[in-house]
Amino acid sequence: MLMTEGLRLIPGNVVPIESIESDPVVFQRNCVDAFVASWRARGFSPVTIDNDIGLLERTLTALGRPAWEVTAEDIDRVVGSLAVAGRAPSTRREYVQIFKGFHWFLQVRKAAEIEAVFGVKLVCPVDEFNASRHVGDDSPALVQPPTPERVREFFEFMKARIVTARKYGPAARDYALFRTLYHAGLRSEEAALLDLPDVHFDRGPFGKLHVRFGKGARMSGPRPRWVPMLDGLDLVLRWFLTDVRPKFPDSPVLFADESGGPLHRGTIRNRLRYLMELEGRPRSERFSPHALRRACATHNYERGVDLVAIQQLLGHWTVGSTMRYVRPSATFIEDAYRRAVTTTLAELSGEDERA
Repeated sequence: MLMTEGLRLIPGNVVPIESIESDPVVFQRNCVDAFVASWRARGFSPVTIDNDIGLLERTLTALGRPAWEVTAEDIDRVVGSLAVAGRAPSTRREYVQIFKGFHWFLQVRKAAEIEAVFGVKLVCPVDEFNASRHVGDDSPALVQPPTPERVREFFEFMKARIVTARKYGPAARDYALFRTLYHAGLRSEEAALLDLPDVHFDRGPFGKLHVRFGKGARMSGPRPRWVPMLDGLDLVLRWFLTDVRPKFPDSPVLFADESGGPLHRGTIRNRLRYLMELEGRPRSERFSPHALRRACATHNYERGVDLVAIQQLLGHWTVGSTMRYVRPSATFIEDAYRRAVTTTLAELSGEDERA
């Protein structure tokens, strides 16, 4: 041992580097855990995390090999098998997007380790040829959102059912919940995660909902927004909070289940399906919770609400995303023409009277 100006020089080999896990299964499991930890750090809701963990695990299982070895052909195979099984385009897109997000995480955080241990340089296998089209891509098969008349009829059915339902609380809660999805343009999960303090009747002329867990873009985490309670939604929620919510267990959740916990988005979808079966309308007239959100966008646009205002209402990053939601009725052009002509004639008549 040598001593030099108070420092000790210890002869020997280089400092050993911590070993990297070489079992691909274990290594990928550790990567998934780190990926999930990054969601928590960005503030993802527990419900979102639980759903996305399951989706990621199903995707990796279907691919059948470590993520760094996945090829474009593997993506084609999985997406193709989902299509053959009749899974919706939105479901196929979710599989692709969750893998793409995980692969990007590996490129940013784990690329050096993967190349050192497994000898693979990461290149994302998702390309323009196998990325599922967005639900808003032009497609003649795209189902139109329910018309204002159809939505009104459904809500009238729900209102009448409250009186005759075996359980008043759940029937009345469902009515308020689906009115909220439609008038506020919320996603099912956003409504499920609302708490009682998120309802602010004193903000703005109509009151507002604080949507704390709005969907972010490109795995960016929650994107909060304030949503006005339009078209009498404030009156519906005042009634709900006064007469209905006290019939459920005490908890902070706004739309609680019978144990006081939040409703799962799958439960909301199943409740709507059940109600439509009770209503007894043809299958062609049934719709999903997300169709109510698209109906909110379309109906507001048809009655003249500014597109940027609708974008802010729905919480979209761009107006382009909002336009993919807007599906005007078959007579939209004629209706717009009639409104324009009527306005012009009224203005001309006013000028003639003043003259």
